Amino acid sequence: MLPTKRWRLTAAADQQAVDALLHDRCPLVVAKLLAQRGITSPEQASAFFRPGHEQLHDPFLMKDMQVAVERIERALGDGERMMVYGDYDVDGTTAVALTYSFLKKFTGDVQFYIPDRYAEGYGISFKGIDRAEQDGVTLIIALDCGIKSIDKVEYAAKKGIDFIICDHHLPGDELPAAVAVLDPKRSDCPYPCKELSGCGIGFKLMQALALRNELPWTDLEPLLDLVAVSTACDIVPVTGENRVLAHLGLKRINTDPRPGFKAMLRMANVKRALNITDLVFLIGPRINAAGRGGTRGHGRGAVAGPRRTERRTERFAHRQEQLAPARIGQGHHAAGDGTHQPATRCG
Repeated sequence: MLPTKRWRLTAAADQQAVDALLHDRCPLVVAKLLAQRGITSPEQASAFFRPGHEQLHDPFLMKDMQVAVERIERALGDGERMMVYGDYDVDGTTAVALTYSFLKKFTGDVQFYIPDRYAEGYGISFKGIDRAEQDGVTLIIALDCGIKSIDKVEYAAKKGIDFIICDHHLPGDELPAAVAVLDPKRSDCPYPCKELSGCGIGFKLMQALALRNELPWTDLEPLLDLVAVSTACDIVPVTGENRVLAHLGLKRINTDPRPGFKAMLRMANVKRALNITDLVFLIGPRINAAGRGGTRGHGRGAVAGPRRTERRTERFAHRQEQLAPARIGQGHHAAGDGTHQPATRCG
């Protein structure tokens, strides 16, 4: 017997809000839908239909952001060695690729670490910290993990290694004793968007670093494709700031994809513009395949930056096809071979 569906109907739109939205380019049905989503003025409607980077929140609204930026700037100024540490899934891998590639522009003293799925498991590991000590690392930026790694952060502190935690999971009763803990789900964090992906929080940290040093928006634009992939694949709500990031990231993927994504799409024989569902079923499984491959280097390779040659990227993408044929097959079935474009909710 099929389970009974329970429908929850949205309340009717406020008529005054609907009237305010009505004009020659906004028919009654659209006005009602917008009003039901809390959009009650022509200005809000214009922003909804034209997402732009000026709509992103100030990253310094996030608790501990100022401290995190100051610690990174001190590391850059003093020539400290930094490690960008992230999980092996899509969100963690894209977060590492984003943060590592941005910091690499300013220093050669930065490395990345993605733990072995089978030998180390999820999150921050003692093995990873030992590796950081061995390599002379004094600052670890942990992405998409760490919010409950109290013992690991203490272990690192005894070795003279600081942590900046960038996580989006629900904290426990106690926070790690890190230099900074960036997590919108902290009870004391006033940041407006509580549902950023782990990569999204990494982006906000890099955005804060860019703002602090008066870098142009164009320096951040190449990172948006990674944020869009993580937003889609981690199934966070594609509303508010996430919707803006997803829109800008999709635009980037469809106009100037990084070599890693370009190779994946070539393997999938996709020759059309992508939508957010395609990121989940076409790109996501191929990045996850890297995490199942048992080697850390392949994690960031899945989302390789422009330094990786087209030939090397193509070889890597081919290997990912062989590592996860079942999941990738599901992606082809769900997302189509270039003609079918599934619907998706982005507002």
